Amino acid sequence: MRWYTVPASVAGLGVATLAYAGLYERNQWTLRRFEVPVLPPAQDALTILHLSDIHMLARQRGKQQWVRALAALEPDLVVNTGDNLAGHDAVPATVAALGPLLDRPGAFVMGSNDYYAPKPKNPLRYFFPDHKRVVGDTLPWRDLRDIMTARGWLDLTNCRGELKANGRRIALAGIDDPHLHRDRYEEIAGPAAGDADLRLGLLHSPEPRLLDRFAGDGYDLLLAGHTHGGQVRVPVYGAPVTNCGIDRARSRWLSAWTDRTWLHVSAGLGTSPYAPYRFACRPEATLLRLVSRG
Repeated sequence: MRWYTVPASVAGLGVATLAYAGLYERNQWTLRRFEVPVLPPAQDALTILHLSDIHMLARQRGKQQWVRALAALEPDLVVNTGDNLAGHDAVPATVAALGPLLDRPGAFVMGSNDYYAPKPKNPLRYFFPDHKRVVGDTLPWRDLRDIMTARGWLDLTNCRGELKANGRRIALAGIDDPHLHRDRYEEIAGPAAGDADLRLGLLHSPEPRLLDRFAGDGYDLLLAGHTHGGQVRVPVYGAPVTNCGIDRARSRWLSAWTDRTWLHVSAGLGTSPYAPYRFACRPEATLLRLVSRG
């Protein structure tokens, strides 16, 4: 073997990996399914479609069609945990993608990439928790918010709400994006409605200090996004970084936060346009099937 063939082989593998992550896997939108035991005894199942981190661009027609097709699942409730937008022209495309899902009971909180456009960043900065936040120009998030609320979805930005889905009374609370330090838990603090069939907590970034407060107030299920599941995962090792306070083992999917409170972190459906790749971490939405405890 000639001395220069090893570097060439390594370079070739790197190019192939980048091509796979940037051209193939980031467009392999996937539906995950989990069962969560949080309902009172003897109740029928309830389904929640959890969407997060869509990071929509107007030109992403394939993603728009895939999200729109999720309406065929006929979920009892739709929950959106933010970062819908990736460009100034993305609101019409995002609304078109959500389409008939907006006719179903729904609730949402916003994320940093609803408020601000993405900017090019050094990906190594995510390995330093105290790195300075870099945000772009303001996005038309109010337009998206107003459309979703006009269609009946609850805006849970630092507030509580209540709705009915499939005959069940659901108490909800949400906070604004902790990643931007916009969260104001004191505005929703206090015991969750004990007589509700289900108590849901929503936040974009799954910060443990806030998850603990939701759990302490009696919420059954917490829904978050932001992590992208690590976005580029290392086989066996998993997510190299979460970009928030959550541990790497909980960077995506369902886990028990306490003996009573469950947490679902969505790996999300998109990426920043300046980091358009995923590896061992397909873009996803999740259908949660809620069943009785025990």
